[in-house]
Amino acid sequence: MSYSVGQVSAFAGVTVRTLHHYDRTGLLSPGDRSHAGYRLYGEADLVRLQQILFYRELGFPLDEIASILEDPQANPVERLRARQRQLSEEIARLQRLAEVAERAIEVQGTGVSLTPQERFEVFGEITFDLSYATEAELKWAHSEGQREAMARATAHTKEDWRRLMREATAWRAELLAAFDEGEPSDGERAMDLAEEHRLHVSRWFTACPPDMHRRIADDFVTDPRAFALVVPPSQQRPGLAAYMCRAVHANAVRHAGGRTDAEEDR
Repeated sequence: MSYSVGQVSAFAGVTVRTLHHYDRTGLLSPGDRSHAGYRLYGEADLVRLQQILFYRELGFPLDEIASILEDPQANPVERLRARQRQLSEEIARLQRLAEVAERAIEVQGTGVSLTPQERFEVFGEITFDLSYATEAELKWAHSEGQREAMARATAHTKEDWRRLMREATAWRAELLAAFDEGEPSDGERAMDLAEEHRLHVSRWFTACPPDMHRRIADDFVTDPRAFALVVPPSQQRPGLAAYMCRAVHANAVRHAGGRTDAEEDR
């Protein structure tokens, strides 16, 4: 029994245009024609169409489907296993994106509501990078310190943010002066500035022991978005992020009584 393009389109759930495309590319060419020249699909054509639609549902590209169907040596099981691995990776990626979206909603909900003018007045050039904040929320999702920091940030009033930022601005001016004047990163002045920053984090967000402060400082070097929350790009100098990181590490050693991390672990 043979079926017209319209009939196959109706019961297979594909458009006539798609069937014509399959015919043009040679993926599925009807095995017969009517006296009037119209395409007619036989039972073997329908079996092939079912295979095509099966592989298409799994996301195989048409050229790979053609290769599977045309090559008698092709191993469809191996192709399916490979596709299964790809789909599993894609599922994991989508699950992570869903988690990122959920965290972004939480991050967006923190902080006091400010007009654009008030935001500039309070934060100046320091900009809130949602992507970085979201990644940080994911990275430290199971950290009690992160949960406390988010909760305290949410509870800050407009005046709290003004005081916080005034404090940060004054500290930043001292950091830039120390760097520009060539103070060594492991000198007293630089370490004192690192200590002030650690206490600032503890005062306004969450307890920040030296080991946590080192991890924060490491992010300054590896992620420009992290350091931009401390020093806006317009005020940064080449090497400043690394300078701050070294000062934080030196201060952590000072807190440990001069012992290095390796010595503390013994």
